[in-house]
Amino acid sequence: MNIVKLRTAVFALGALALGCDPSGRPAPVGPAAGSLTADAPESEAPTWSAWSAPVNLGPVINSSFNDNHPAISKDGLSLYVTSGRPGGVNGANASQFEEIWVSHRDSPDADWGPAVNLGPAINIVGSNTGSPTFTPDGHRMYFHSSRPGFCGLADLYVARRHDKRDDFGWGPAQNLGCVVNGPAFDNGPTYFEDETTGITTLYFTSTRLGGPGDYDIYASTRVGDDGEFGPPVLVAELSAPGRDTRTAIRRDGLEMFLSSDGAGRVGGIGSQDIWVSTRARTLDTWSTPVNLGANVNSTAFDGAPALSFDGTMLYFFSERAGGLGKRDLYVTRRLRVAADASGSSVLTP
Repeated sequence: MNIVKLRTAVFALGALALGCDPSGRPAPVGPAAGSLTADAPESEAPTWSAWSAPVNLGPVINSSFNDNHPAISKDGLSLYVTSGRPGGVNGANASQFEEIWVSHRDSPDADWGPAVNLGPAINIVGSNTGSPTFTPDGHRMYFHSSRPGFCGLADLYVARRHDKRDDFGWGPAQNLGCVVNGPAFDNGPTYFEDETTGITTLYFTSTRLGGPGDYDIYASTRVGDDGEFGPPVLVAELSAPGRDTRTAIRRDGLEMFLSSDGAGRVGGIGSQDIWVSTRARTLDTWSTPVNLGANVNSTAFDGAPALSFDGTMLYFFSERAGGLGKRDLYVTRRLRVAADASGSSVLTP
């Protein structure tokens, strides 16, 4: 994938949107923009261009096997991939157990290098491991695994490293324990540190009893870096009667992307879509999720969003036609809209 071409396309799309507004002010573009502007003070509310058409990450990242549940590092130079391809700790991997792999690039505009397996400190023979997410300081990675002997059918884990730039410096995986993990499937963690309140929230999807669907969104919180995560609570506004799974949160905690099959929601397009929800403050409830629309979602299965630290790049997997395997990784981009010294709207990369 040529990231320069993607960026150029988004600039063109955003400029067209601005040019259509005779006032010179950008009407909020995309399903999230209206909610953000309505919920937050004008001086603080981010306004974004539309999302670009998704681009397949190509054969260096994608394989003929399932490649899904990505995560992007804070500096944008490491892309973690959950994949059932052979060549990891499961060898030929005839059963296509999922493992975590990582690809690196030298700069945000460079091409991705080949994906390399994280090895036995993270992955395990005979069980699925995937859906990584990082702390902002880059020293911890949370993920899920179905390895036996702990709390449930799949549990949440954490691994630590000293050097945040060493993708192969992760220590052994540690189970988060049975206060957070239950007897069912607990998958797809998303980590959010609220600098204002000092509260850290771990969002995840679970099949435990008590929610309206088969997979629902839960949140476990703690105060400070050294505290323990408490018992999970259902996030009712993000959970519907169907399947609600992987989440991705913007770094200010005011925008949440969500994989959902759309059951009980209005505006679904495919068998699974990416949706977005917003809130005015981090202690507020989330708004009703809105579908990202046909420019991002397809009529097939689209899911597992992963948002870049600056909020401009959204990585996800899709089963749409034209991929290399059943599931391939894609990326879509948006630009932030800002005002210049004259008050006119400009697009910022």
